[in-house]
Parts: sequence; structure tokens; C-alpha cells
Amino acid sequence: MSVRRVMGTEVEYGVSLPGQPSANAMLLSAQVVNSYANTLPAGRARRASWDFEEESPLRDARGFDLGGSGAGGAIAQEFIEAEEDAGMANVILPNGARLYVDHAHPEYSSPEVTNPLDAVRWDKAGELVMLEAIRRLPSTPGMHPAINLYKNNTDNKGVSYGAHENYLCRRDTPFASLVRHLVPFFVTRQVVCGAGRVGLGQDGRGVGFQIAQRADFFEVEVGLETTLKRPIVNTRDEPHADADRYRRLHVIIGDANMSEISTYLKVGTTALVLAMIEANFLADDLAIGQPVRELHDVSHDPSLRHLIALADGRTISALDLQGEYLDRARKYVDDRLGGDADDQTRDVLARWESTLSRLATDPMQLAGELDWVAKLRLLQGYRERDGLAWDSPRLQLVDLQYSDIRPEKGLYYRLVARGAMRTLLAPGAAESAVATPPEDTRAYFRGECLRRYGASVAAASWDSVIFDVGRESLVRVPMMEPQRGTRAHVGELLDRCPTAADLVEALNAGG
Repeated sequence: MSVRRVMGTEVEYGVSLPGQPSANAMLLSAQVVNSYANTLPAGRARRASWDFEEESPLRDARGFDLGGSGAGGAIAQEFIEAEEDAGMANVILPNGARLYVDHAHPEYSSPEVTNPLDAVRWDKAGELVMLEAIRRLPSTPGMHPAINLYKNNTDNKGVSYGAHENYLCRRDTPFASLVRHLVPFFVTRQVVCGAGRVGLGQDGRGVGFQIAQRADFFEVEVGLETTLKRPIVNTRDEPHADADRYRRLHVIIGDANMSEISTYLKVGTTALVLAMIEANFLADDLAIGQPVRELHDVSHDPSLRHLIALADGRTISALDLQGEYLDRARKYVDDRLGGDADDQTRDVLARWESTLSRLATDPMQLAGELDWVAKLRLLQGYRERDGLAWDSPRLQLVDLQYSDIRPEKGLYYRLVARGAMRTLLAPGAAESAVATPPEDTRAYFRGECLRRYGASVAAASWDSVIFDVGRESLVRVPMMEPQRGTRAHVGELLDRCPTAADLVEALNAGG
């Protein structure tokens, strides 16, 4: 009924070594992760490993498993071997997040949160984690001292890396309903949360500017892949929770956002659409005839004039199609909650409406709020000042520098510093989220166990913590309900258990 829902973000960062374009990206990424690992209290002497027991990346929401019988264990072993090759570059953080190497990029997967503002907070904490990692490199023996990281999605040479979202959904909602209603929404959502990109096409050779960095890399409407033939709706069925009750919607079509407002609207509007789908509130009248082609065309038109051909023959702009979802979300919230809607739900609706209205009037009104508009304004300034064409290499450098995570170098941070880019978080909110987990999900239990009992945590994952307390075998504590293990649920228990052995004993005794 609202924007409140268990959710999280997963961001792979672009990595480079100045002067060495052919440097091994996996090695560089491993050094970034290991650099940050060395800042944690437990250090390298005892680092909790990732628990792959319940991993099932080839289970498809359409009802089959491409891995076949028993493949989950083999896939898990592949992940483990890959991480060993990368120097065991896999860290579980005291804030409940995971930091590791994924497809030759350092990835920060945020802890589970329950609302859009917290999603922004712990996503921004990831930028600070990455920044601290590269700042530590010069003083760490054996590390490259000058690795740069970028919160972007493509090297403009044909390679894209992900910025995923995940949302806990009800298992009893037919997956076909999710696909039917999410495809038009995802095709057009980029006008609010695109990160902007110089260059068209996967290799960026096409001349121009587009709204989204990831749009050109999507080739099918529905599928399981995440790195080839990317689908608008990903079908991975890996709930990391009670599979009888939940599914986890794995969204791979978003951009990595620097703007707090873009991230907030991205996850907030998606949460509202999911609530409507679960309530069977949406009509089947917004289907797009050729969604992959329209995804590309919308991205390639920053004027926002492109008309999308719907399956029933009508045409509609991306802004107007987003407006249809907004109007239905307003009616849904009014019908179900009325005046009892929570503050964030009302705020997401108001910002969504204001954003679409101003984009329709003059997109430049959003230059202080949305990434793609902010970037476009910067680029237009360089073009006008220096007479640059869209194929100028200098503009691609500006594009890249916008997402540089170093505050003294990143153009986004410079905009914030001079008041030209609005933010949402209170001062210090992201900084405190680096070390502390959200209090209203199981991330609290995971993070606090790492902080309090780090030397006794042998492994962990999204749905378990495994302790080594000197017994003959390790002790697994399952966490299949994402909204248990909160501070309200286990805070007092943790406070009265000075050691992991005490905690295990208390849990065995029923708390």
C-alpha cells in the first residue's frame, strides 16, 4: 500500500589504472576490496567468508532451473574458486552490506532496507566505502597506489557493468503479471533516473547524448541473463528468504546514480508499482509493441518528444506513460490509505508528479536534481564555451569525471559543494551508515554479529550467519524472514550476550 518494502541496491564500480588501460581489472578490483578489508577490526587474520549454501542463480521465475539437478552446488563452487583467484576479495561489512569482486568490478551490495530514503543512505555509504578503499591503497604494500573508481555503467568501448536493485515481493503474485506491468514502466522510468551518457550504441560510437547509460545494452524483453542478451525484466528466482512466501525481484535495468533524488525516485516509484501489481490494481492497457526498440529510442531522445507505439496502436510519450503510472499510484494510495499514507509515500508521489511536470515544460529545470539533466547541462556548457561537437573526446572525459568517486575530482560532488545539486540525506547520515546497519531488517543481526563477534563468524550470507564457537561443527543461524533480526527483535538479546558462544546458547534455549 506504500513505498515501504524490503529492498536494496547492488552497484558495480568502473575501475581503471591511469596510464595502464590494459591492466587486469579483476586484480585491480580485488585490491580495492582487500584494501577496505584491511580497515576492518578483524583485519585479514579472520575474515568471514560468504555462505553459498543457498545460492541458486540459475533458478528461473518462469518455473525451471537452467542449472539442472544439483547445479547450485557446482555454481557455488565456481563462485568460490573465482574469489580465490581474486585474492579472496569478498567482505561482509559491519553495516550488513557485502563488498566483493563481481565480473571484474568491485561491487557494493547494500544491506536490506525498508524504504527509499534508507536505500539512498546505504547506497551512498557504498561510495564512501569505495573512496576509503582507494585512499588506503598508497599505504598498503603490494597494491597499485593510484586505482580510480567510477560510479557509472560503461567504458564506452562496448562493455557495461551493472547497477541492480532488488525488491522483496509476494510469491503468490503471478510472475507474468510482474512482467506485463513492469515492462512499460521500466522502458520509461529512465526519464527520471537515467544517469546520462555521451555516445550512442553499445560501443558509444554513435554521435550524441542519451538519457540512460544502460539502455543500449538490453536486447530482450524477458530472460535470465545479466551480462549477455540482457532482459528488461530479469527472471532470476533467488529470494534469499522463505521461497514459499517471497520472491526477490532482481532489477538489472537501472543506472548507477550519483544523484540522491534520482535514486530515491527510482526505488520509490518502483515500490509503488509493485504494490499496485500485487494488489491487482493495474489494467492491461499500457503494453508496448516493441519494448526493446522503444527502450533505446526513449534513451536516445533527451528532448523527450519521442512517441512510443503501444501494442493497441496508440502512441504516447515516455513522460505521459510515466504519468499514467503516477495517476494510478495516486488513486491506489488514496483508495487504500487515504489520509493515513506515510510521509515517504506522499513525498515520492509529490516528487514524481513535480519531476514529470517540469520535464514536460523544460528539462533543464531538473539540472539540480536528476543525473542526466545535470550532466547534460555541464556538457552543453563545455560545448558552447569551446565549440565542441558531440563526438569530442573531451566530452566523454567530462561524462566519466561526473561519476568519479573522489570528491576533489568528481563533477557531481563539485556541483553539490557549490549548491548546484540538491541532496536528501541529513549531514553525516551516509557516514554513519558505513559502520552501522539498518535497524529494521535482518541486516541488523548480520551487521551487529560482525561488529560484536567478528572473530567467531565463520561465514554469512543474506539469509544466514554461521558461527565457529569451538564446537565439533559450525553453527548456522538461519534468517529466512527479512523483517526479523531487527533491533527491536534481537537488540536486547545481543546486549546480554558478550560472546558468540553466549548468543548461540541463548538461541538454542529459545532466546
